[in-house]
Amino acid sequence: MERCLLLGNGGREAVIAEYVSKGYELYSILPYENPSIVKYVTKSGGKYIVGNPFDKELVKKFIQDNQLEVCIISSDNLLQDGLIDLAKSLGLKVFGPTSKGAKIEWSKTYALEIVQELAPEMIIKNYHISTNEELEKVIANYVDENFVIKPEGLTGGKGVKVGGVHFKTKHEGLEYAKSCLKESGKVIIQDKVEGSEFTVMCLTDGENIVTTPITFDYPYRFEEDKGPGTGGMGCMSYPNGLLPFLDKEDVDKCSDLIKRTIQYLNKDSKEFTGVLYGGFFKCKDGIKFIEFNARFGDPEAINVLNALDTPFTNVLNNIFEGTLSKENCKFKEEYTFTVYIVSKQYAITSSKEPVVFKMNVEEILNKGIKLYFANAKQIGENEYTSVSNSRLFAIATSGKELEELRKEVYNIIETDIDKVLDYRKDIGEIYVH
Repeated sequence: MERCLLLGNGGREAVIAEYVSKGYELYSILPYENPSIVKYVTKSGGKYIVGNPFDKELVKKFIQDNQLEVCIISSDNLLQDGLIDLAKSLGLKVFGPTSKGAKIEWSKTYALEIVQELAPEMIIKNYHISTNEELEKVIANYVDENFVIKPEGLTGGKGVKVGGVHFKTKHEGLEYAKSCLKESGKVIIQDKVEGSEFTVMCLTDGENIVTTPITFDYPYRFEEDKGPGTGGMGCMSYPNGLLPFLDKEDVDKCSDLIKRTIQYLNKDSKEFTGVLYGGFFKCKDGIKFIEFNARFGDPEAINVLNALDTPFTNVLNNIFEGTLSKENCKFKEEYTFTVYIVSKQYAITSSKEPVVFKMNVEEILNKGIKLYFANAKQIGENEYTSVSNSRLFAIATSGKELEELRKEVYNIIETDIDKVLDYRKDIGEIYVH
């Protein structure tokens, strides 16, 4: 059995750990003991240590000491920092792009330049700005606050601000854009468009792609898509792999852009394997591009891996061998449904004061539901604490009837989840903006 290193510690990594542990020995370096990842590492016969996964000397020693053969990384910061590059240099088979390949996510300017070259009709009018003078001039040309501000770098899904949603006046937008400019020396201003937002994720061996079921994400903190942006409060997918407002042609167009982008990234050397994730709008005048992520989304990974019919380690082996295809990477025809549980302060304040909560995980799992820890650790019997001000854990399921799944998950949340915590009560509704 091959030995696999998994770096990262969110709910996304928890579900990856579940499916990797079914075919590989799992190893991990964790900044804290994520209960889900620890469980799957132990179950697989592998090993974990608590340490800094960004410490390349520590990672190198852990790989060598344990004679690891495979490395999986789906965390944006770890990819940007070149941990896949390190694993490749040590001869490991990798799932995830090099830092150069991951630039498609950590530089929005770079991503837009590639799409402008490959599919200019999908570009929303935008301005790449590097001075305050340019910024003031561009924003002055807007009649009102109908524009979008995009920081250049990684922001954990929380940096993009939409006029009329996250800021109410041009002046407020200008001040936020100035702060982005000060942070990285670049900021993007984009026209605000009306449409239905969706994501397309493609698994890739660097040449071939397989499009996963399309997921519908809930990126805002409160019901009816109100409040600040978040890392995602929940996610769902449909048995046919589409969404009610999409048809196959829409998805094919996005998949084609993703495939050509992977070919572009790999034209000189193999920089990209793993998952390329595209965000898109379906508008009256066609499909428009939003952004790329160079890894699985979170919570989208929970939905996609729970929908996978082929063992994930088989899919990984096909990726490593360069033989990935629709025939050897199949998905179930089922709904998937995920709700994230958070602190009441999540995305509202910057407070990092720990939130302590009680929960009997075994009782929940015995009801046939899945639970994936993210930014929480166990401190006592049925007692847990947050380790940051991010999302705490996800509850997920899949099956043939959407309303039954919703009822099942929300019944468990209402009866088994500590009242000090919070969640969105409308996951499963489709919102069109």
